[in-house]
Amino acid sequence: MAEVLWDQYDAALFDLDGVVTPTAEVHMHAWAAMFNDYLAGVGGQSPYTDQDYYDYVDGKPRYDGVRTFLAARGITLPEGDPSDAPAAETVSGLGNRKNDYFNRVLSEDGVRAYPGSVQLLDALRERGMPMAIVSSSRNAPAVLDAAGVTDYFQTVMHGGVAAERHLPGKPDPDTFLAAAEDLGATAARAVVLEDAISGVKAGAAGGFGLVIGVDRGAGAAALTEAGADVVVSDLVELLPDGQGKVQE
Repeated sequence: MAEVLWDQYDAALFDLDGVVTPTAEVHMHAWAAMFNDYLAGVGGQSPYTDQDYYDYVDGKPRYDGVRTFLAARGITLPEGDPSDAPAAETVSGLGNRKNDYFNRVLSEDGVRAYPGSVQLLDALRERGMPMAIVSSSRNAPAVLDAAGVTDYFQTVMHGGVAAERHLPGKPDPDTFLAAAEDLGATAARAVVLEDAISGVKAGAAGGFGLVIGVDRGAGAAALTEAGADVVVSDLVELLPDGQGKVQE
């Protein structure tokens, strides 16, 4: 067991889906619906699975996830353009099709933040800890608003901002490094909290002071292998002042 000494850090950088909100499940369902609809029209392909999500898609920018999964299946499509219609048989078209599924579920069902995550956010805000969201998803602002947690974060580094600033997505560390800089913190004095293998790899590659893996399905061993210093199953385990512990 190891306690997080929050006084040693100047910023906390949170992934969103699967860390603050359970929208990783919505993303998983949207990816599965989109890819299985697409694969049904492609000969000789087995169905898309949850393991495909963790292996090829989880935590990556949308079009990177499409491209990586298709490559794993030996499928090549034109890149297309982000303005492509969802029906287009391009990497961008499939990514936009997935986004339609996601927005439909978010609109119909809404989203609530994990209670344990809100407890940690409250505790860190009381301590005056600057906090950021670092998400590959361009939907991050809408998700934060739907969950009512926007005000916790001084900066939101989402996929759209990363594109505007020409920052490569996870597993490259650039979005985390930029968010830390936006908060006035160095990597060595910042904490990364991630549930995706690609995000944990980004935190490790960036030389952050602490990389916390949140196991929502990827597996503690896989998160540790990717570079997590500690792994928890819920952010309530990270409450400061001895209230929460984390498992090494």
